Formats: sequence, structure tokens, C-alpha cells
Amino acid sequence: YNEYKSYLRMFKKFDSKENVIGTNQMKSSIQRAIKSKLVETYPNIEPYINDIIPKKMNLKITKCSEHIELVSSEVEPLFFKKRDGPYYPTLRLLHMYPNIMSKVQVDKGAIKFVLSGAHIMCPGLTSPGARLPEDVIDSDTPVSIYAEGKEHALAIGQTKMSTDEIKTVNKGIGVDNVHYLNDGLWRINL
Repeated sequence: YNEYKSYLRMFKKFDSKENVIGTNQMKSSIQRAIKSKLVETYPNIEPYINDIIPKKMNLKITKCSEHIELVSSEVEPLFFKKRDGPYYPTLRLLHMYPNIMSKVQVDKGAIKFVLSGAHIMCPGLTSPGARLPEDVIDSDTPVSIYAEGKEHALAIGQTKMSTDEIKTVNKGIGVDNVHYLNDGLWRINL
């Protein structure tokens, strides 16, 4: 739990001058390993992976405080991860390729809380206007978070429990919010 709290602290007040430790060019072998890990984590990314990360693209790895690592193109971050956790796409990338990860939808009442960095509570995912997918999503799975009536994802999170448990328990945190619109990662300049 504390690991995800540091995601929130990190990106809530993220400043590239203060939080970036160093940036290095990525070796092609590491690039291939990351691509295969992304396809393993997000099977729906496979048709787009060579568009997102072309073979001849020079990727950079940016090490940040709090053990956060950014994988970036020449112009912007594409993915991020914490320690040995999964790679998450940035929201900018997710807006270009919206179907690369599983989706959950919060009701209108949850929007302002999600956009201030709050985790998503189970009732915000089970109330009228909210939507969980028919296929079961396991706990600890990265998901995109959409809002009732909105076209684009407003956050990226990781499930704390399976979607079946979210429906039956209907209490507590259902999804940890790890990156949301207008947080420090959204505004980053590398």
C-alpha cells in the first residue's frame, strides 16, 4: 500500500528539475525486453507496439526519485513503473491507443476526487453510471479509469481486488490511482 502512496506523492508534486535523477539512452536489447513485457502485460497492445516503439526509435530511461522509472521517446514519456512493478502507459499514450488495457468506469460523482489523486472506492465503481467489465479483472491488474459521460480516460490505476470482489464487497478501495490527468507526470517536461 505504501508503495502506491509514493506514486501519488511522486506525481502529485512531480517536478522534472527536482525529481529526475538521470537519463540514459536505452540499449536495443533492453528495448526488446520492455516491448515483450508490455505485450505480456497488455495483450491488446500487440497490434500497436511497433507504432508506439518503432525498431529504430531511440528510447530513453529516466530514473526518478522514489524508485520511479520513465521510458520516453525523444519528446515525451510513454511508460512508467515503480521498482519491479508493471509498466503503465502514460495517459497521453493511452489517449492515442485507448484499447490497450482493461477499462473501468466511475460515476460522475467520483470525477473530482479521481482528478485530485484519490483512490477509487468500490461504491464509485458499482453505482449507477459506473461500469465494470463483464470479464473478470484480477486484483493487482493495471486498468484505465474512465468517467461516466467522458470520452477519454481520466486516470490509470491498479486493482486492489478482483472486479467480482469489488461488486460483492462494495466497500473500501477498489482501484489504486497511480496517474491522473494534470498530475506531475501529465505536465512533465523532459
